[in-house]
Amino acid sequence: MLSLVSTPGEIAGTNTSETKVFGLWKKLRGNRVGRLAFSAGVWAKAPYFVTVVPVVQSAEPGRVVMGSPKWLGVHNHLGTFHAIAMCNLAEAAMGVLMEVTVPPTHQWIPKGMAVDYLAKAPSGLTATATIDPTDFAALTEGTDIVVTVSIADKNGVEVVNARITTWVRPR
Repeated sequence: MLSLVSTPGEIAGTNTSETKVFGLWKKLRGNRVGRLAFSAGVWAKAPYFVTVVPVVQSAEPGRVVMGSPKWLGVHNHLGTFHAIAMCNLAEAAMGVLMEVTVPPTHQWIPKGMAVDYLAKAPSGLTATATIDPTDFAALTEGTDIVVTVSIADKNGVEVVNARITTWVRPR
């Protein structure tokens, strides 16, 4: 039986203390250049995410925060952040979260997304993706894990709340 313990990155029941992605984040997170290099790796792995220019601000098993600037490429007809661009940011945050959280003995894939658009987004955004690490206590066979992503504007106003269902199973 697998479970996450309280120390970020330590996964009980496995021979590894952290995922490769989390290990890379820990090496690069110390300055802006390192965070941009890590984020560029995310863009290379999933090129569509480049459209929202997501930059990882913090990452640990169970929680990831990433920012996205407001620029012409994400505008809607009102000049605010486009709804689907916000979904793209939510999925990017979820993807990094799963990569730093799911043990290397398992794999994941998104299965569905439910989104509530709460307010117009007139500025750059910050996405916070979270899961309860105890959800991994029963990963002996495939299961749905729901990742919650809250997206807020520069004033801290939540503009989107997304729940992304992922399928996680042993490799």
